[in-house]
Amino acid sequence: MVDYSKWKNIEISDDEDDTHPNIDTPSLFRWRHQARVERMAEMDHEKDEFKKKRQSYQARLMDVKERISKKDGDEEALKKELEKIEADGKELDRIESEMIKKEKKTPWNVDTISKPGFEKTVINKKAGRKADENLSEEEREQRMRQFVKENEKLCKQYGMLRKYDDSKRFLQEHLHLVGEETANYLVIWSINLEMEEKHELMAHVAHQCICMQYILELAKQLDVDPRACVSSFFSKIQHCQPEYRAQFDSEIEGFKGRIQKRAQEKIQEAIAQAEEEERKERLGPGGLDPADVFESLPDELKACFESRDVELLQKTIAAMPVDVAKLHMKRCVDSGLWVPNAADLEGDKKEEDDSGDVAGGEEKTDDAKSESAAKEEPIYTGVSTEDVD
Repeated sequence: MVDYSKWKNIEISDDEDDTHPNIDTPSLFRWRHQARVERMAEMDHEKDEFKKKRQSYQARLMDVKERISKKDGDEEALKKELEKIEADGKELDRIESEMIKKEKKTPWNVDTISKPGFEKTVINKKAGRKADENLSEEEREQRMRQFVKENEKLCKQYGMLRKYDDSKRFLQEHLHLVGEETANYLVIWSINLEMEEKHELMAHVAHQCICMQYILELAKQLDVDPRACVSSFFSKIQHCQPEYRAQFDSEIEGFKGRIQKRAQEKIQEAIAQAEEEERKERLGPGGLDPADVFESLPDELKACFESRDVELLQKTIAAMPVDVAKLHMKRCVDSGLWVPNAADLEGDKKEEDDSGDVAGGEEKTDDAKSESAAKEEPIYTGVSTEDVD
């Protein structure tokens, strides 16, 4: 059986509404409350005094027992003192028992009816915004590469999402994506898509990139961690004022325009780089471009090179003034249009190849020889610098 008798004796003064008409009820409640508080203070004082007496008793008891064990002093006197201390201890036990009984008989009130099992206060605060790290360009690039290596797949998944709710849920599940690295990756991806002429996909990725940049900007304004702004941004963009929405759409259009411009610049840079590499590959031994040199030649020399007529080239050079002929032929040599003494060089090369084949005991097939000769044959042969003089 459960004993509910303890609930019958509860001292409640503030809830008593039935009082005599001649009694001032608020004053009565105040007096009762004051009396209860004074009574509780008196009980607490008695407990403190009893605690001090108990501590004194324990110290005296230990001291006497230690002196008896060491035989320090009159043994009979020490035994009598021990008996007196033990009697005081029994008296303290009796007083403690009475105090416990008195406390049990004391009616419960609003202060004693319950006690807190534990107290804990938790104040949720948004994480502060991380300070910008003083990293060098090399360190930033290295960190960006590591981020892309680990999260490229997740970044592309976020970039392909179309609904705000899906984007919000995805970022909340992958909070480490909320940062500058993801925004930078989406910018680069948008430029690449525009260069590949995937305009619609670029526009969609650009929208997701602007969403990420808005989250970062909101975190900067509130001075909080960007991860704490994911929910607030998507809630705001879905229920925003027309002015805010117009500004958001305008930012997207401006961003797409910048992406298109940058993509065209990169295409032009790639074309220019390819042309430069092609030009370097065709440079002659003197560092001149044969195409530029050919365009600068007189028409009669151009006709000789176009027809590949060696005799006509020799006659044309002989008919020119010596200084002019030397200038043009030197530029032709430096650009590789004219290989002087090519026949002698070819003969020496052939002898070296033949001796090498004999020494090694290897023979080349006719096809291999013809391919080798075709590769080693200069553009124009049979003309030497002596012909100029």
